[in-house]
Amino acid sequence: MATFKLLLLFSMSSLSFVGGIDTDQDFSWQLKKVPQLVKEKTFSLDTPKFEANPQLELSGVCGIECQRTLPVPHLSDLKDLLSYETVFDNGTRTLTVVNVLGAELDSPANATTAKVPSRMKRQVYGTDSRFSISDTRFLTNYPFNTAVKISTGCSGVLVSPKHVLTAAHCVHDGKDYIKGSKKLRVGLLRLKSKGNGKRRRGARRSKREESGAEEYSADAKQPKQRSSRRAGRRQKAFGLNEGKPEGKPSFQWTRVKSTHIPKGWLRGVAGDVAVDYDYAVLELKRPHKKKYMDLGISPVSKGSPGSMIHFSGYDADRPGQLVYRFCSISDESSDLFYQYCDAESGSTGSGIYLRLKEPSNNKWKRKIIAVYSGHQWVDVNGEQQDYNVGVRITPLKYAQICLWIHGNNADCAQG
Repeated sequence: MATFKLLLLFSMSSLSFVGGIDTDQDFSWQLKKVPQLVKEKTFSLDTPKFEANPQLELSGVCGIECQRTLPVPHLSDLKDLLSYETVFDNGTRTLTVVNVLGAELDSPANATTAKVPSRMKRQVYGTDSRFSISDTRFLTNYPFNTAVKISTGCSGVLVSPKHVLTAAHCVHDGKDYIKGSKKLRVGLLRLKSKGNGKRRRGARRSKREESGAEEYSADAKQPKQRSSRRAGRRQKAFGLNEGKPEGKPSFQWTRVKSTHIPKGWLRGVAGDVAVDYDYAVLELKRPHKKKYMDLGISPVSKGSPGSMIHFSGYDADRPGQLVYRFCSISDESSDLFYQYCDAESGSTGSGIYLRLKEPSNNKWKRKIIAVYSGHQWVDVNGEQQDYNVGVRITPLKYAQICLWIHGNNADCAQG
């Protein structure tokens, strides 16, 4: 019965959880021409120190009204912001300078750089509306199995057989790479077979990597082990004892070969971290065999049923559980979504997705349209108001992320 409830809930939230809207409206993915990012030069940089402390909450948001009044960026600004840094697993680092072709400079850059006072963090609003996915029939199948755990304590989403999209601040604080990111790992959920007691080749290393991954957390000051006694509290778990699962869910940890971060995230460019560029792509050493999510260009909030967004991640207050949530977008700028999806630390870096129709075949398809950045205080009508914020995938960001994934612009002409 619990499994049926979860299936019904997920179907409703994906398709028609839209009280009061015109259900005859055509909610389709709108293909847009994507600007081209062309690599011009690549320079070697000094080896990073990997000494930055994880950030529980970002600061530097100038506010919704402030963003809307920012000037239209110059082409030279875009070239600087969209050039990118790459750090490799051996500690070497490069800077790639890009040229931007075909960009339509008709909207503000909305770089969020002004400082705001620090206040009490609140990421769950009112009644906790998150859902722990525990039934393995959902947990190990699409779209939930595209969510991954990052060894620094964040979440991410699979966007190719070898690439994970996450938040930049999960690996970099704007000045340096955070502690633990030198040996970065990505945890892919799998079913641990009961078997006959034989150890699978490579399992020893995976277990060691999993324990080491708990040492650092970009979103939690305490290691996972210390909060294990609190596991199970405040949960909405569906299908926990349904059926007879073949094995216990666990993580298979894979090393990261390289990490790409936009230069717009670096403090030397923006003066402070710019939340608009809080995204990064991790390239895995070994390809996975799971289904992944395609990228999509973020439509305006009215372009989705009920203005609803969805994402799943590994919230720190529910250790070892995949947590799913959905909610409506409250406000937006050209680069950010402001919403009240309940989310705790650990879910940062999750892929925010929509389910819209493909124009070619009229079939519904999910695509990643934003990255969950975390909790923010922003200026609204001269007052501080808190939101949970997502970084939208604009045509320019789509072009950059696509370039990181494919290495060229051949597959990035339309999004």
